[in-house]
Amino acid sequence: MARREPLNREKVLDAALALAGEEGLEGLSMRRLAKALGVEAMSLYNHVSNKADLLNGIAERVFSEIERPDPALPWHERVRELALSMYRAFSRHPVVPLALVTDQSNPTSARALEPLDALVGALFEAGFDDVGTWRALGAVNGLVFGTLLQSTGGFTGDPGVHAGGRQVGAYIREMDPVALPHFSRLLRGTRRGVDPAADFEHALDLLMRGLIAKAAGIRAG
Repeated sequence: MARREPLNREKVLDAALALAGEEGLEGLSMRRLAKALGVEAMSLYNHVSNKADLLNGIAERVFSEIERPDPALPWHERVRELALSMYRAFSRHPVVPLALVTDQSNPTSARALEPLDALVGALFEAGFDDVGTWRALGAVNGLVFGTLLQSTGGFTGDPGVHAGGRQVGAYIREMDPVALPHFSRLLRGTRRGVDPAADFEHALDLLMRGLIAKAAGIRAG
């Protein structure tokens, strides 16, 4: 009989992230996780305190996937690269942003917050004061999480396929083009499909232009 490798926190979190990806947050329980690992549920508590600790752990794991840009790059390039990497990391694990926005997870470790710290540092370097940096950070986070929410249908769908695309046909059939001419035109024009990643990058470029212009105004003033 093959000897089972000893359990540790990393293995527990790996299995939890995989289970949540397959079953959703509702399907992630200590009992189901223990079954997936082939252990008794009580043995998990040697590595995680409770489900909140488990969710914080998997969120920390995904935050650590966010790539850090070269610190020598200009501030706006670092902000853009961090935002793109955040979007890509959370797209791979949509249960994590769902846990974050519903307050089921709130990781506070340095490992989890390092990407945000780098983002904040770049904004300070641009010349934003505390309030301006807070607002800019909110704009970036709002774009990342809002785009994922919209494109996945509540963080539960396939992030590679825009959730709205599945309903376009029904909208077109039922919509009165006379009463709603502009929305009707838009849906008919995009019925062949949209690219969520390309849409995010386009929106990010619009946001970056605004941040760059605002920072230039601060320096000029």
